[in-house]
Amino acid sequence: MKATEARLKAALDRPPADIRLYLLFGPDEAGALALADRLPRALGTDAERVDLEGAALRGDPARLADEAASLSLFGTSRHIRVTAAGDESLAAVTALLEADQAGNPVVMIAPSLKATSKVAKLALDSPLALALACYVPGGDQLEGIANEIARENGLRLGAGVARRLAQAGGGDRAVMTREIEKLALYLDAAVDRQKECDLDALDAVGADLGDAETGDVINAIIGAEPAVLGEALRRFDEAGTSPVPWLRALARRLAALAEMKGEVVNGGDIAGVMKRHRVFFKEEAATSAALRRWSPQALSRALALVRAAERDVMAGSGGAGDVLAAQAMMELAVKLRR
Repeated sequence: MKATEARLKAALDRPPADIRLYLLFGPDEAGALALADRLPRALGTDAERVDLEGAALRGDPARLADEAASLSLFGTSRHIRVTAAGDESLAAVTALLEADQAGNPVVMIAPSLKATSKVAKLALDSPLALALACYVPGGDQLEGIANEIARENGLRLGAGVARRLAQAGGGDRAVMTREIEKLALYLDAAVDRQKECDLDALDAVGADLGDAETGDVINAIIGAEPAVLGEALRRFDEAGTSPVPWLRALARRLAALAEMKGEVVNGGDIAGVMKRHRVFFKEEAATSAALRRWSPQALSRALALVRAAERDVMAGSGGAGDVLAAQAMMELAVKLRR
């Protein structure tokens, strides 16, 4: 069935017995992950989570239905999360929805799927599924989302706070949630203990760093300057800021470089390529040097590495993902330097 965001949130917060599948599809993967995190909170801290990837279901389509029908080893609640799903999961989703029983709910995150895809159509047509299209919110929407998350954590945001949180989160609901949770802890706020959150509290917690710091990290990696990168990462670490915004900005920069490098390899001159891509004049020197330094293969590997680092961070491991992301980027800069 097609769901509104409000209905989906309500179902994830109090899972109905007749819903087997929650399909979150569309380009806003961060928003989908933030929604998916509501289910384990509803099931309790002892709930068991089984993680699968869409690619794994291609060769074993019966596994999803089997996991949904299996009992937890410790007798606790159980749920399944499927990430990076696509139409290769069609047989698995079909088996899940047609199974005689499926006691454990499944949340499937499918950023590459559209409403016209086979999996989405199947979920939209089934009374045993709730499907929601997730699109990247605009600036005004992000401020509204920040206020909503704050209310859920017992905070009333003062003037300008929602905007700064939206900017600091880089358009990522999960990042904003983490920052707001830190603010709630700092202010000793809760749903039944509402507190005001002003810009002074935001500064005290260090919930955001400016574009300059993000640019320092990206330029240090692109320019193969590990010493500069180490200092920039230290500032982010001291502020306790999520690496997701700068990882995504870095991914966009690498993707743009890869596109320009492809044109250079095919015979284009660097100056002409940069002009066609409207490179900002202050970035022309650094971009020209990067196009000479980076090979197409290196750009492809780096982009895959950055996206893997983001997935590690979003998976959440008590801060381990943040450390692994920083380490991976430092190793990348060192290799380029050599």
